[in-house]
Amino acid sequence: MAAEALKNPAMAGATGEESAALAAFASALRYEDIPQPVIDRTVDFFVDWAGSTLSGAGQRAIVALQKFAETMGPTDGRSEILVSRKMTSPLFAALVNAAASHISEQDDVHNGSVFHPAAVVFPAALATAQHAGASGRDFIAASVAGYEVGIRVGEFLGRSHYRVFHTTGTAGTIAAAVAVGRLLGLDGATMLHAIGSAGTQAAGLWEFLRDAADSKQLHTAKAAADGLTAAFLAKDGFTGAKRILEGKQGMAAGMSSDADPAKLVDRLGSRWTVLETSFKYHASCRHTHPAADALLQVIEAHDLAAADIAGIVAHVHQGAIDVLGPVVDPVTVHQAKFSMPATLGLVAAHRRAGMAEFDAYLADDAARAFLSRVEMKLDPEVDAAYPNRWIGKVSVTTTSGKTFDGRVDEPKGDPGNTLSREEIDAKTRRLASYGKSLDAPGIDRLMPRLWSIAERNEVGRLI
Repeated sequence: MAAEALKNPAMAGATGEESAALAAFASALRYEDIPQPVIDRTVDFFVDWAGSTLSGAGQRAIVALQKFAETMGPTDGRSEILVSRKMTSPLFAALVNAAASHISEQDDVHNGSVFHPAAVVFPAALATAQHAGASGRDFIAASVAGYEVGIRVGEFLGRSHYRVFHTTGTAGTIAAAVAVGRLLGLDGATMLHAIGSAGTQAAGLWEFLRDAADSKQLHTAKAAADGLTAAFLAKDGFTGAKRILEGKQGMAAGMSSDADPAKLVDRLGSRWTVLETSFKYHASCRHTHPAADALLQVIEAHDLAAADIAGIVAHVHQGAIDVLGPVVDPVTVHQAKFSMPATLGLVAAHRRAGMAEFDAYLADDAARAFLSRVEMKLDPEVDAAYPNRWIGKVSVTTTSGKTFDGRVDEPKGDPGNTLSREEIDAKTRRLASYGKSLDAPGIDRLMPRLWSIAERNEVGRLI
């Protein structure tokens, strides 16, 4: 792939200044420069992220990372591990919180970049803001910088990158570095070094899906922690490659064959990608959501029970086949979240694919029956629209021989079909309760702190 990337005609258009332009934008971004709708939506995503993080409490992979943090990190500090309420250094708080926020598959996603910004930006920014005594305004500005840069890096790396690399682990490392660098007050030249050191650490491979391994949580953990490391090192004079994104031996050269450098600087400061980012409604991989919504539409329109459905064809984009295809017979709850038959089976059986439904999936005979009833087919229209639009199309055949088609052009959670603040609040409370690290009064005390984060003179402890 590296050899192909070096011949990529699109990269011939690189000026060699794209990384520097991102660094300059991020370092100069002020809270006052950000439109109010962008600030409000960033707060929405922060509240949503906190729920996802708290839902990770007690889950095996997160407990392992907590033990690692306790062994390797300090037992005191100003940065908070939300799932345990213990305090530690920014590095280890970012590491654990990032992993915890990504395990339930309920964190946000930007369609065009196929990137989950919250899971890497907020853990790194929160840990640093708490450590540095930063204000809520600075925390929000830093988070916006992380979203805007990380999403553009994901778009730049393209579809070829996503076939092998988990973009949240790669672009996410740079997003975290930028957010932390903004909180540390790095100037443009120093921010560029942070981006360079972040890019050289960027990693995350999809192979874990075949083994039901825990690597996806390590991707976000390391992206947040490595990005944070890059920014703190840059602050103390450590240098990084100045063209880590667009250079001849940079990320695009080694990780993409269709990288487009123009996307790195697309309307910086006027196009706010935060507003393009989606919430996740179902507790599964985002690639399952369009088909799940389309199936739910058919089921509700025709009042179908699971026993009425003989077969389902999900008409999908190639990215869904690449990511979901390797999961043939899920053996863990997390692996089931990356299975189209598992997700659609839960929708067919329960009209929901939430946390409780997935937790019970391995013993759910009605849902598991759909392992042999669901087929994914590449659809030219859906594939052409992806990744900017994630169209959901299904064909449902009933046991009586009828066929019903369902179509959803904007899945629940997309900007045109978004969650209200009331829905976000309810989702966060539900996820926090699921994790069992907070009781109901504790959640009641937490929620106003989350919603008022931008107004806090000092971010401080949340719990």
